[in-house]
Parts: sequence; structure tokens; C-alpha cells
Amino acid sequence: MFNHIMVPVDLVHKDKQKKALAVTGEMAKLHGAKVHVVSVGGDLPGSLGHNPEEFGALLDDFAKTLKQDYGADVEAHPITANDPSVDTTRKLMQAMEDIGADLVIMASHQPGMLEHIFSSHGGYIAQHAKCSVFVVR
Repeated sequence: MFNHIMVPVDLVHKDKQKKALAVTGEMAKLHGAKVHVVSVGGDLPGSLGHNPEEFGALLDDFAKTLKQDYGADVEAHPITANDPSVDTTRKLMQAMEDIGADLVIMASHQPGMLEHIFSSHGGYIAQHAKCSVFVVR
């Protein structure tokens, strides 16, 4: 049913995404699907590396850990943005197309007042994606 599962991750908050990652692992095993771990980072030095190459290496290590934990085929897709706080949703939408994702599984926080005004990344993707989206809280 699903061949390419995209799972956006925020490496700064990866501990809060365990449930969504577990669902991803189970769905990948159930369907024999490839998992595409996608993360959007900046091109300036930050907590996730001094440059995009270090950020990519960190995401690649995370993908290898998921491969061991869930026994699925996992590939890392680091994405660089000038301003991740502004560009993340657009970059994730483009990544879905580039990967050919037929399922997106992503973690979400409990909605608050701001989500009534501004759409969250998960909310926007669930509304506009051309493929199935599973938002896990």
C-alpha cells in the first residue's frame, strides 16, 4: 500500500518525536516501505552543526539509528534553508514531491491559541499534501 514514507524530524526535539518514529517503523515494516527522514536546517552555524555538511552528517547518523531500531530501509534527506523558521513548510512540501512520498508521518504538539491563527507545519501539510498524512500526538 505504501512504498515511500517521509518522516520530517526536528533534531533539536527528537526526544519528543518517539511516538511518531515508532509508528513510522511499524508502518515501514508492515508495508515493506522505505523511510525517508527529512529535516530542514539553516546554512549558518547553530546547535546542529557549523555548516550544512555537519547537519547532514548528524541527520545521517540519526537515520542509521532508526534503521537499526526498526529494521527498515532508512535514508536521510537533509535540507538547507536560509531561514528554517520561515521556509520549513515549503521545503517539506517540495521534499514530498522530490521523494515521491505516498505517506507522511509526523509528530505534532498539542494545539494552542497560535494554531487558531497560524497553521502548524503538520496542519498545513495535512491540508495541502497530495498523499496521505498521519499526524501523531
